[in-house]
Amino acid sequence: MQQINVTKTYLPPLEEYTAYLQGIWERGHLTNHGPLLQELEEKLKTYLGVKHLFVVNNGTIALQIAIKALGLKNEIITTPFSYVATTSSIAWEGCTPVFADIDAKTLCINPDEIKHKITQATTGILATHVYGIPCNVEAIKEIAEQHNLKIIYDAAHAFGVNYKGTSVLNYGDISTLSFHATKLFHTIEGGAIITNDDELAHKISYMRNFGHNGPEAFFGVGINGKTSEFNAAMGLCILPKVPELIEARKRISELYDDLLKSTSLKKPELPEATEYNYAYYPVLFETEEQLLETRKRLNENSVFPRRYFYPSLNTVNYMGKQDAPVSEDVSKRVLCLPIYFDLAENDVRRIATLLIN
Repeated sequence: MQQINVTKTYLPPLEEYTAYLQGIWERGHLTNHGPLLQELEEKLKTYLGVKHLFVVNNGTIALQIAIKALGLKNEIITTPFSYVATTSSIAWEGCTPVFADIDAKTLCINPDEIKHKITQATTGILATHVYGIPCNVEAIKEIAEQHNLKIIYDAAHAFGVNYKGTSVLNYGDISTLSFHATKLFHTIEGGAIITNDDELAHKISYMRNFGHNGPEAFFGVGINGKTSEFNAAMGLCILPKVPELIEARKRISELYDDLLKSTSLKKPELPEATEYNYAYYPVLFETEEQLLETRKRLNENSVFPRRYFYPSLNTVNYMGKQDAPVSEDVSKRVLCLPIYFDLAENDVRRIATLLIN
């Protein structure tokens, strides 16, 4: 029986990728902001409808540069329900993650909990659009303005998501993306930093390139956030396919919805006015025991969903224990089902049958 994983990397026709490789070989320009990278950045800005976008070598360095560019220090309020990179980036930059619990409906950070966590040491908010579901951006903006805080959105899951007629990436001071091979849009490894602020854009532009201002001068401190022409070539191959990939995921998601509507499984809620990308299909079980039993049955039938996200990050040993009861509860009961561009309808039906039985 063929193994079905939670996701599958989309690879474009090989001849499309090798056509770009031919040009790389001819130019001999492999990295350091080559023509393919520049082309990709321009096309991404147009596709996503954003002002400034900088492709970097992964989504984690995107978060780290965002924290550094905004000059965040001391405490950063963040979500305990995200991939570990969201929190570890804060710690890596020498700041203290302060966990605000999540909203039980959307699974994104709860603005009311943010209010309770603000201290004189708070300098910013780092929130995640979980599974591509937009945070309550209006409430978070209001809180940030009241307390003079900066906002970073970890939008690793939110490529192509629009909220109230604009890209969700246009909210906050900075948004970051991941272009890892498992994502809806990918460059094998990669990420991006997005901002509408010209001054911030200038800082990000040199920070991702060692701080360079020309070959023998420097604007300031920087790091190696560059990516290669090979990664950019992959992105240029995949970007035109994104609408088709989203439509395929939408069909699979709607089929799951129909097949599972009579079960006790729940899904997180999308805010109104959201154009979704169907990047994930998370379901919430009534108990952790039910989840574990179902996962075992799926695994025995060569289906491998993922406990995503587990554990709740406020329980990770090097973070220091903080209370986040909603996140802890949800993380024990949530399972992401397989969803990807060419998952067969028969396989979706088989997965649903295993979930029901």
